[in-house]
Amino acid sequence: MFAFVVRRIVQALIVVFVISIISFAIKSNVGDPVRQMTGVSVSEKERDELREKLGLNDPVHIQYFRFMKKAVQGDFGVSYFYRKPAVDVIISKAPATIELVLVSSFIIVFLSVPLGIYSAIYPKKLFSRFLMGGSIVGVSIPVFLTAIVLIYIFSIQLGWLPSYGRGELVNINGWQTGFLTVSGWKHLILPSISLSSIMLPLFIRLIRSEMMEVLESEYIKYAWAKGLDKYRVWFVHAFKNTLLPVITVGGVQLGITIAFTILTETVFQWQGLGFLFMEAVERSDTSLLIAYLMFVGIVMVVVNTLVDIIYGLVNPTIRVTGSGK
Repeated sequence: MFAFVVRRIVQALIVVFVISIISFAIKSNVGDPVRQMTGVSVSEKERDELREKLGLNDPVHIQYFRFMKKAVQGDFGVSYFYRKPAVDVIISKAPATIELVLVSSFIIVFLSVPLGIYSAIYPKKLFSRFLMGGSIVGVSIPVFLTAIVLIYIFSIQLGWLPSYGRGELVNINGWQTGFLTVSGWKHLILPSISLSSIMLPLFIRLIRSEMMEVLESEYIKYAWAKGLDKYRVWFVHAFKNTLLPVITVGGVQLGITIAFTILTETVFQWQGLGFLFMEAVERSDTSLLIAYLMFVGIVMVVVNTLVDIIYGLVNPTIRVTGSGK
């Protein structure tokens, strides 16, 4: 098990190394940092002097090692727009995205588990057929289109819920949260439903297919033959063995959900990391772009590594298969 964990950590470090190379390539090729720092009123000679002072004329590998040395210390440069360290800007916006992803994940788990189990147990029922048809439609509709439809129905036509912003927030030791106010929850409903709309159909179908496969296995037939209660067979023997692949896919999808916040936050003007990323692109704020890419990349690597390790603990055959023996 120790060798398995070490191997997964080494693989994670390699992925982080690749992400750092991509981030550095963006830093070196997107926009001119000297022009962004000085504006248009500074002469070309002064810009050349500043470029030399910043080390932008050094060979690429020296610039990369300098970049990595600062990145390890959490220094990704200063945001040209906010005039603050990029990491500080990322930290200030992270609570909005984390809260949005948490509520969306809760919606996905709360709905996908019972609906997936029901459609697996009763695959020929009308409601199950409706769920499968609806899930195909749900997967096919882009997140931003779902967001626009929700805004049109619940904000413009019915006037029940706000269409943008985070509402009233409460500051708890620097963490701006909307969980403690009614206004915050009202502003959270539509973005979280929109964000969960792309993953919810996938999880319903995944749970359904995995559980239907388990229900056809020999030990379930043996459980029926023993005369066990149907609820014990479904929820203790069948659903328990359905969870392993669902947890694995769920860990991967968590990172994808964070990535999809770019579209959701842009439509709802939600002041989180996704909205910040779009602003950074429009302003060519490379320091913010790099900090965002590294943050999201590291989160995805950490989550996937933890899921791999947990899966290896639960299922020893994964460790054996992964060793190449």
